[in-house]
Formats: sequence, structure tokens, C-alpha cells
Amino acid sequence: MTVLELTNVSKSYGEGSTEVKALAHVSLSLQPGAMVAVMGPSGAGKSTLLSIAGGLEDPDEGKVLVGGAPLSGMPPNDRARLRRRTIGYVFQDYNLLAGLTAAENVSLPLELDGVRATRARAAGMAALERLGLADRAGHYPDQLSGGERQRVSIARAVVGERRLLLADEPSGALDSANGEAVMELIRSACSRGVAAVVVTHDAHLATWASRIVSIRDGHLVGAASHDPVSYGDMPQEDTGDHEST
Repeated sequence: MTVLELTNVSKSYGEGSTEVKALAHVSLSLQPGAMVAVMGPSGAGKSTLLSIAGGLEDPDEGKVLVGGAPLSGMPPNDRARLRRRTIGYVFQDYNLLAGLTAAENVSLPLELDGVRATRARAAGMAALERLGLADRAGHYPDQLSGGERQRVSIARAVVGERRLLLADEPSGALDSANGEAVMELIRSACSRGVAAVVVTHDAHLATWASRIVSIRDGHLVGAASHDPVSYGDMPQEDTGDHEST
């Protein structure tokens, strides 16, 4: 089943002479295990695309399906439940709660969804272990490095049965080495069947994805598929020899 499907999605802000077309008839679909990198200049509509894909905003036109379920007309409580259970978010500024340990930050979404604390903590620890952070589970965010905080945010995004990961410039605040590591971690999640949409300004890091799309002035102006870099390999510069889709 398709994890995410956007069909002819449009979104505008403002009215009349101040109207801004954030997205214009954008269509995009992801299968389990796919990772799509979204590129484009500031203000092109990248963040709006993530917000609509994650059910945080509604499009003016078009359809959005997550796991085959249409978001349009879905009751607010059902939509919130779908976001908690199915969609994980990774932000550039991490969005970790300062008063909670790494393990508590990761398990919090499950506990909010009614999972028993012991079971939620066990799932959180398993996610941290997959990302090499088991020994940092009891540390608070201000005791972690930038790369560690980002790994905690990724663990929180994929804990439980999350099927869709939406990442907004997840490597933007990191140095190049940690940026590469973050992209490899997202690829690792995809290898377990998670589908990911990653907004990035870095063409070098985008080569970790199996597909690269570009947005300009709200339009999806180009898409390319290629073989992503192998785990442990440094991404190579894009030669432009992509099969057009």
C-alpha cells in the first residue's frame, strides 16, 4: 500500500494582491521504504508540502492520503491519532523537551497515545539502541551534542509503528560529518519499511535519497530517480545522468 499520496494539491495564503501560491497542483507518492529528497529555494513551498503531508494543514484543492486513509474530512481526533501513530517529524531545531531525558523524549508520543509507560519506555530504548544512543538514554538534551540530539529526534520520529517520516532540514544545524550520519540514519529507517520525505538545501546530502524532486514557486518542476549511495559510502556529486520521471 502507498504510504503517502498527494494528488493535485494546491495551497495559497493571503488574498487578492497579497495572495501567495505556496503549492500549485503538486502530485507525489511514496511506497514503503522510499526516501524522497525535496529541494528548492527559500519560499518555494517545501515546508508547506511537509505540513500538508503530515496533516498539519489542509490543502485548498487536491487529495492527501496517508496509509490509504484520506485526510480530508477526517475528524480532528482521528487525524491527531493518525499523526501520533503513523507519522514522525524531524525538525532542524530538534524540538526536544528540556526537562525530559532522551529516553523520555522518545517514548513520550507512545505514552500520549495511551501506551503503558513500561511498554513505551521499552520501545523508546529499542529505538535509541538502533541509533547507538543506549548509553545516553538518561541524559537531558543540554547534556547531548548536536548530533546526539538530532539522533534522539529521529528515534522519536520512528518509535513504535511509524510508517512515514517527514524531515525539515534535519542536517541544517549540523556539520558535514553529522549531516551525513543523519541521512544514513534516515536511510536505515527506510530499510525497515519507513517512507521518508526529506527537505534539504544540500544537493550533496540529497543523493542519499532514492528520488530527488524540486519545487519552485509552488510547482513541482522536476523529478529524478537514481541509485542512492551505499551505506558507509560518501555520496558522489550528481552528474545529472538521472532517468527522468
